[in-house]
Amino acid sequence: MNDKKRLNSYEDLPLVLDVADIQRIMGISRASAYELVHTPGFPAFRRGRLIKGSKIAFFEWMAKGSETVPGSDK
Repeated sequence: MNDKKRLNSYEDLPLVLDVADIQRIMGISRASAYELVHTPGFPAFRRGRLIKGSKIAFFEWMAKGSETVPGSDK
């Protein structure tokens, strides 16, 4: 996804998200985005060295909430 493109709606997102897309959606650092995609239960898959995730699965995961938050002691 073009980093300069402004996200105005859900429809603006590609069907398959990469780590940079997740970073921009959530407003987190690149390191935090990589930590997030490696969290157990996060809806991502690897294709070679690329990490991708379904837009639908990502937003369902966000709506459901996460039991563990990366970087927290809880």
